Amino acid sequence: MINFDFTLQTSNPTATIFIRIFDEFQKEHLLKTPLKICPSMWDEEKQRPKNIYLKKFKKLNNKLDNLKIALAEYLETIKNTMLLSPNRLQQIIKKCSSSSKIGYPKDSLLAHMESYINSRLHLISSSTSKRYMVFLHLLERFEGNRKRHLLLPEVNASFVKEFLEFGDFEAYNKSTIHRTIYFVRTILNFLEKRGVRTYVYELELPREKKTNLFVTLSEDELIRIKRTEVPEDLKAAKDWLIISCYTGQRVSDFMNFNMENMEIIHGKPCMSFVQQKTQKDILLPLHPVALTILSQNANIFPEKLSAHKYNLQIKEVAKLVGINNLVKVRKRKGFRSVEMLVHKWEAIASHIGRRSFASNFYGKIPTSLLMEATGHTTEQMFHRYISTIDTERTRSLGQYFEKSYKEKFLVA
Repeated sequence: MINFDFTLQTSNPTATIFIRIFDEFQKEHLLKTPLKICPSMWDEEKQRPKNIYLKKFKKLNNKLDNLKIALAEYLETIKNTMLLSPNRLQQIIKKCSSSSKIGYPKDSLLAHMESYINSRLHLISSSTSKRYMVFLHLLERFEGNRKRHLLLPEVNASFVKEFLEFGDFEAYNKSTIHRTIYFVRTILNFLEKRGVRTYVYELELPREKKTNLFVTLSEDELIRIKRTEVPEDLKAAKDWLIISCYTGQRVSDFMNFNMENMEIIHGKPCMSFVQQKTQKDILLPLHPVALTILSQNANIFPEKLSAHKYNLQIKEVAKLVGINNLVKVRKRKGFRSVEMLVHKWEAIASHIGRRSFASNFYGKIPTSLLMEATGHTTEQMFHRYISTIDTERTRSLGQYFEKSYKEKFLVA
């Protein structure tokens, strides 16, 4: 059996990547590639750059993955003769090193996936298109890891097991791996409707308890924010934060609110706009709290802020208010996100308004009306925005603990 790997032959600041092939007699054959990398940025165990998310290393990793697959395919064709062709090997190296995209076999999963995405570009938003491409690129890396293309008949229960193991090895978030498999299932269902036989019924995932690690602002916290005086340069961010928590919109939508979008419907001020992400028409009655913000601001919306500046400033506002209890969130550490405890003000970002709106009004207002406001089309998607933790009951329980402790241990 013929095996191969990648190796660096020098410790120079820029080292050439060689292919090292071991024939059936364990004789080593070194083949030079035009690909180079700094040795300190090379991951010997994973046979690739340490950070594959930097643009230059992402391209390099794509070429290495293509090389792995092409070399493995070639070595499979000569396994009976065991005769290595130097010319053929150089052709493979040249082709894979000159392009980060070689193309997918006609009956491969990625060929069908690419075709599906291209067929829907006129129907989906740019953010949805980007999300689909994330799934596609993740599967490209999976193919590089397994050193062969994933053909459609192979997309079955064994694929799910192998892909889950790949996700564990690469330390991907389980939700990322599961969402990718769900997208693969979408592709297979699409093909089934067009008469292509697949093993879509085998793509089952283990049941896992879902935990919401996002944070929300309770109505008590919003009252504290509203009543707290902040420096003039933070006032717009504070006002937008409160408005967002009482309108449930994305920053790309509420930051564009202006008085020209306002309509009076049955005596109620409403915002009429088209959501940027979904292109859905929204007619949203303004909550009295949002109207109070406007009345205190000369009946106009606050100064428009960039999303980056807004995200930075609402953290400062929450810190000034003293919203510093510890919460569990997922934060990026290195190339991956991990669970960690942080002060709540650190975890606040623009999407907290949308999640707080859904969580604070869920159970108090009919879900169908809330979905009309947020623009969600399914309850399943809407429920992802609801905090499952009843913080008010937790606080009450804590107060009972303290009262019981004082009565038994401090009163003597």
